[in-house]
Amino acid sequence: MRQGDLVVRKSYGGDVVFKIQGADGERVLLKGVEFRLLADSPASDLSPFRPSEHDRRSAELRYRINRSVRQLDMFRRGHSETRQRAGGRLPMAEHYFEVPGTVLHLDGDPNYLRKCLLLYKELRIPAAGYYVSEPNMALALQRLLPQVKPDIVVLTGHDGLLKQKREIDIHSLASYKNSHHFVNAVHTAREYERSREGLVVVAGACQSHFEALLYAGANFASSPGRVLIHALDPLYVASKVAFTPFKDTVQLSDVLPNTLAGLEGVGGVETRGCFRLGLPNAKWVSQNKEAGSRIGLNLNKM
Repeated sequence: MRQGDLVVRKSYGGDVVFKIQGADGERVLLKGVEFRLLADSPASDLSPFRPSEHDRRSAELRYRINRSVRQLDMFRRGHSETRQRAGGRLPMAEHYFEVPGTVLHLDGDPNYLRKCLLLYKELRIPAAGYYVSEPNMALALQRLLPQVKPDIVVLTGHDGLLKQKREIDIHSLASYKNSHHFVNAVHTAREYERSREGLVVVAGACQSHFEALLYAGANFASSPGRVLIHALDPLYVASKVAFTPFKDTVQLSDVLPNTLAGLEGVGGVETRGCFRLGLPNAKWVSQNKEAGSRIGLNLNKM
């Protein structure tokens, strides 16, 4: 087996597909293909992952991801149409413009970050993404928050319980690989903006200390059940917040069970959305200026 090969661990029943990152002595270093998980394993516990099986799993996962993306797009469209109808005799829908919440996304994995940024773009959510290692996230936020001024911050990467410890206390931050770094980053975000409404924070990765992250000030965090979360779960939560109208509360019963990891993977507290409608849009203004000029009107003086 070589670097880049896809493998599974026999002792775990092949539940997670990994890509070989390298070796450290007798241990093989692994990174989850779809789950935010770093691991190591003796080579004897690894078996190659068949391309046909990988294609089948990838197709299933792509279907679930595409379904989530469609749900988010329908959610956005539904809120826009509802608010336009609620106004009574308002201009036509094409006269409006949408202002979803803006996202600052710090990710400890460059590959997952690229996937997330592509989806933010597809969903038309303004997003700035930076690859930052987990220990450096708090310091990076001190510089980036005043610069980007986001509505939503996503802090994610890799985490996990330290299995080499003889006794694991899931209530102790010392039992986690990176949870204490995420907690420090959340504290930094709350020093910048104390209100959970003024800045929405989504934090954590696989098996992260859920309670500590919420106590530090996160609106949403992983992982209540100390389970693996999918690479796109933090994005899904952030997107729901970005598309929920600012007068409404994000429906926890809607957003959390529909993440790929489910309620064991992500939890949170009641949070207002960040989405706004505007009127009129630039295209409508431009068209009417052109129409006005043809009949001798100057709309700038009306």
